[in-house]
Amino acid sequence: MELLIVEDDPEIGQLIQDTLTREGFSCRLATDGLQALEDFRLYQPDLIILDLMLPQLDGLEVCTRIRQTTHLKDPYILMLTAKGEEIDRVIGLSTGADDYLVKPFSPRELVARVRALLRRSLRQAPSRTYQTPHFRIDLEQRVATRSLTEEAEVLDLTPLEFNLLATFLSYPGRVWSRSQLIEKLWGDDFFGDERVVDTHIGRLRKKIEPDSSQPSFLKTVVGVGYKFEDV
Repeated sequence: MELLIVEDDPEIGQLIQDTLTREGFSCRLATDGLQALEDFRLYQPDLIILDLMLPQLDGLEVCTRIRQTTHLKDPYILMLTAKGEEIDRVIGLSTGADDYLVKPFSPRELVARVRALLRRSLRQAPSRTYQTPHFRIDLEQRVATRSLTEEAEVLDLTPLEFNLLATFLSYPGRVWSRSQLIEKLWGDDFFGDERVVDTHIGRLRKKIEPDSSQPSFLKTVVGVGYKFEDV
């Protein structure tokens, strides 16, 4: 697995690189936002460890630009932040990060988060297709399409959004609580607040709904969770 570390503090960057190299990962280190984008284009890493506060471009802008690049590999993004306030974590996740880690952190927790992210794609059964009247997911090819007209369009989803939509399409009409979705997608590897699910639901709605403010497919069940309906 190829990892890109984006950290402007040389001591922290070297610590992360040494820790993950010992775990068998191939790591590159970038020290500012512009270099991070260039290394992303050149090496197309499987996972990016992205500091929030960076020179040139901050981590939020780097994350946003990576998610807007559709012709390259779509990596997992673990965002690092020295701030512990919930609003900072939510902003990071809303721009496309898959998880966050608050400084200071232990090397053991870092490795656990990285391995948890890289295992997510293995949680779905291979060679299966889920289909509803307007949506189709091919788990083997990792392609999701929406057909609101006669012509199907390929949805531009992050790895987590793809797995989340696949979960809903696997049981149309089923009501999922936050904790059930976390168990399905993260298992025992989850760290953090269950409300992170709401952020990912909001991002997914913007990509699959004609009007995300009035969802037709991915609906909230007040006091319980979410369900997917397509009739």
